[in-house]
Amino acid sequence: MSENTAPAGLPHLEKLDRDDCLRLISPGGVGRIAFTHPGGPVILPVNYTVEQGAVLFRTALGGPMDADLRTGVYGADFMVAFEVDHIDERTREGWSVLVRGGAHHVTGDVHKEVETWAGGERPLYIRIEPVEISGRHIRHG
Repeated sequence: MSENTAPAGLPHLEKLDRDDCLRLISPGGVGRIAFTHPGGPVILPVNYTVEQGAVLFRTALGGPMDADLRTGVYGADFMVAFEVDHIDERTREGWSVLVRGGAHHVTGDVHKEVETWAGGERPLYIRIEPVEISGRHIRHG
């Protein structure tokens, strides 16, 4: 039985194409960024938006994403993973989108403002340029 087929009434997974994934995450909201910290893997929630097909979020200067996502080498990127999902616990259905790509500190103007829920100053914008976008949708019936 493949991932996209299941007997009637049972849950099944549908693979989402790139366009469907971007459509689902385009409204923005909260996602999770995963990256390698010197002490090991880290996953942090961030408020984000999508700008010109890339994920954009804000963070604090001097925080873990500021220091840990800088290579110190011009043109070299840290590869990160960014995940957004929506789960309806009542129906046990939902979707999940994974974006993988290089994280870039934005030095120029941004076209979209990103609202942040966390307190404190968040003047640093980071853009994730997708190398790969994949997703799945779980449905019943």
